[in-house]
Amino acid sequence: MFGIFGKKQEVNAAKIFFGSQEEGREIVKERKSPYDGSVVSTAAVCNAADVQRVLEISKKASFYAAKVPLSQRILWLEDVANKLSLRREEFALMLTKEIAKPIFFSRIEVDRCIETVKLTAMELANLHGETIPTDVMPSGKKTLAFYRREAVGVVVCITPFNFPLNLVAHKIAPALGAGNCVILKPTPEAPMTAYMFAKLFVESKYATKDALSVIYGDAEIGSALVSSPIPRAISFTGSVPVGNIITKQAGIKKVSLELGGNAATYIDASADLAWAAARCAFGAFYNSGQVCISLQRIYVNESVYEAFAELMAQETKKLKVGSPYEEETFMGPLINEEAKHRAETWVASAKKEGARIIAGEEEIEGIFPPTVMADVTDEMKIICEEVFAPIVSLVCVPDYETAIKKMNNSPFGLQFSIFTNDLKRSRQFIDEAECGGVVINDIPTLRFDVQPYGGSKLSGVGREGPRWALEEFTEIKSVVIC
Repeated sequence: MFGIFGKKQEVNAAKIFFGSQEEGREIVKERKSPYDGSVVSTAAVCNAADVQRVLEISKKASFYAAKVPLSQRILWLEDVANKLSLRREEFALMLTKEIAKPIFFSRIEVDRCIETVKLTAMELANLHGETIPTDVMPSGKKTLAFYRREAVGVVVCITPFNFPLNLVAHKIAPALGAGNCVILKPTPEAPMTAYMFAKLFVESKYATKDALSVIYGDAEIGSALVSSPIPRAISFTGSVPVGNIITKQAGIKKVSLELGGNAATYIDASADLAWAAARCAFGAFYNSGQVCISLQRIYVNESVYEAFAELMAQETKKLKVGSPYEEETFMGPLINEEAKHRAETWVASAKKEGARIIAGEEEIEGIFPPTVMADVTDEMKIICEEVFAPIVSLVCVPDYETAIKKMNNSPFGLQFSIFTNDLKRSRQFIDEAECGGVVINDIPTLRFDVQPYGGSKLSGVGREGPRWALEEFTEIKSVVIC
């Protein structure tokens, strides 16, 4: 295929990392571009023996990984961030090749990844405990008592396709920084992106020997890793069905799950409609709607419903859809044909049930278009489940009370938002929204990597964000000196 610079791109092979040892394989799996079907990378095909080998290497390395000085681990992360910044364009292009993310947003993901690693290095200085007054009760006595945080040992990280660089960073940077050994099973859709990133860690002069391993595969490999007694923590981002399987297979260990959502917003009668429509179009169709906090449900006060619907349709039609290699492209294709077919099926079902398409009727260059559905009702499948596609639904409601009830009536609870100029309403929404994150006067898709990130209900357990991930990947040890 031909890249953005007009030169033929070389197809690279993502190798396995068994600790610091890198291996290729004769049997490989091709990764084809979702945009044009060309082969953009290959990855080794792994098996059960590989899983056992990588587990044993990580277990052995974990005994000394935690003893590496904190200063060295901080230098390690800073070194990776600096080297990634020097190769920004190379990493951005690989993201675009493997998952067809528009090049503009691929660069943003690389920049966010750099920041995530740097933030983790900064937060490591705050990874500490505190003293405890053991004589606070009559039954106690005066001692020197404190607690500290220690690495759990071996951490398994399983990452998705939609942000195959930054979401890897959100897991492995805190896990390694805390002194753990990490086994990364990246998404099969972006093996080369993960390989390139892992190589920065493994080849750093500050690297902890054998602390990071990379293994490729689907459910079989993941199950073998998760069910093993060697890992002490599992961090997974993906679907609810897989999250359920992991929970059952993991046994007694720390498990963090980010399982998606059904993000919603409410457009109040007092809202700035033009701003709300522009931001909602971005939040619904960014990354082709393949975001856990992608805006899917828009509840609009009936007094402004028609005006907002018109503005929303206008903003959606402005978005450039096409080749992910073009600088101006906002949205490219879905990750595969199966995802496209599912989106088409859901739109057809909603139309049959009475919904109207007010933007996105026709494909654009074979790409499923950003689609706005109006007059959607609670009974339609398109609003009840996670769509994970560029589809957003407009629902007319008489008031805020109806909207918040409908928003909370979901098995998911990741992030919600509200557009309003009523301060009292904003405070009420913060109290009443049943979710892990609330945004006022912007989209629920808004996320800063420095924040705690995670949800309630089926959206998962645990939190990401460097500070909170460090807590997930460490354990408390209590100490008393009499």
